[in-house]
Amino acid sequence: MGVASKGESGSLSPQLSQIPHKPMGSLRVVLVEDHTLMRAGIRALLQKLADVEVVGEADNGPDAVSLVSTTRPDLILLDITLPEMNGLEVAERVARDFAPTRTIILSMHTDAVYVRKALQAGASGYIVKDAGPQELEAAIRAVMGGETYLSPGVKGPPAQFLSNDPTEDPLKRLTRRQRETLELMAQGFGTRAIAERLNVSVKTVEFHRAELMNRLEIHDVPGLVRFAIRAGLVSSEH
Repeated sequence: MGVASKGESGSLSPQLSQIPHKPMGSLRVVLVEDHTLMRAGIRALLQKLADVEVVGEADNGPDAVSLVSTTRPDLILLDITLPEMNGLEVAERVARDFAPTRTIILSMHTDAVYVRKALQAGASGYIVKDAGPQELEAAIRAVMGGETYLSPGVKGPPAQFLSNDPTEDPLKRLTRRQRETLELMAQGFGTRAIAERLNVSVKTVEFHRAELMNRLEIHDVPGLVRFAIRAGLVSSEH
């Protein structure tokens, strides 16, 4: 799984010089935070970043899902504690239904349990709310570059938070949509056929395939198929 950069302590460094520059182009962002002043502060920081456009804001989970559905942003910055539907539930919905929109979780918590749940829900980044402007930009660049970003206050590599038990079923690292994609790949369906069966775009299937490779640390399609067979998702006859 890709990470932004790593210091001696094992946490990720927010220094921009350590992160490969990736032009963000016209990056469309949805901001979800239920505290008005906090949301205004984050919006102000985003507006200072070149070529970043805030295309919508929400203060609760259902409105966040609706905004993502209508605006199809590149990125959603998402508070973990929200009324009606929490940020983890929103992240899971986004990963399942609105890929390749990526999610960065905003949280006051540095506990491993919150980080693990966020990554398992499909988030690509986790930032603590006392982070500075440089870290916000670093996280956005890393996540939009296909990496996983964790705030420096979070100790350990991302893979540790997906599973800290070597005996745990690696399928638990996958979102439901990723698992569906893997099953269809193992059954011999090509990218376009999978897109048709799941009623999503080819680009979305390619996104899920890349996420599968990251989360399972298997970097070719035959390897993913062999994993699916060993995991019992399909029979070896496929």
